[in-house]
Amino acid sequence: MVDTMGLMTTMSGTDRCPCRSGAVLADCCGPVLAQERAARTAEALMRSRYAAFVVGDVDHLLRTWHPGQRPPAMDLDDTIEWRSLQIVDRVGGGLLDDRGEVEFIARFRTAGAAGSLHERSRFVRVDGRWLYVDGDLLRRS
Repeated sequence: MVDTMGLMTTMSGTDRCPCRSGAVLADCCGPVLAQERAARTAEALMRSRYAAFVVGDVDHLLRTWHPGQRPPAMDLDDTIEWRSLQIVDRVGGGLLDDRGEVEFIARFRTAGAAGSLHERSRFVRVDGRWLYVDGDLLRRS
């Protein structure tokens, strides 16, 4: 995969998905990142967005951001190494819902120091596709 910033990953479909679901990339976030299928739930979209940060897929992040909230462009900090994703809670966001929230903790390393991002994200389904709207930062360390 290569994003608009030119970042590259050497992940293959048989590697474990970076979202830490335990599934291989080809059975998890890979098809969502490749636009072969839409995320079926808000959590699945959250996981694919985390995977996009891991592999540097800016296009996926912008494409899955609600147009009313999406920035015109974004740059990823290539000094951040995303290490793990933990889903803490989810409300709605299922197969029959049009809204959902996913609370997560994403752990990372940068400049040799460990850190984490704790957020409660909001999602909506528009024309059958889940989109990230915004989130409340609960803690960043």
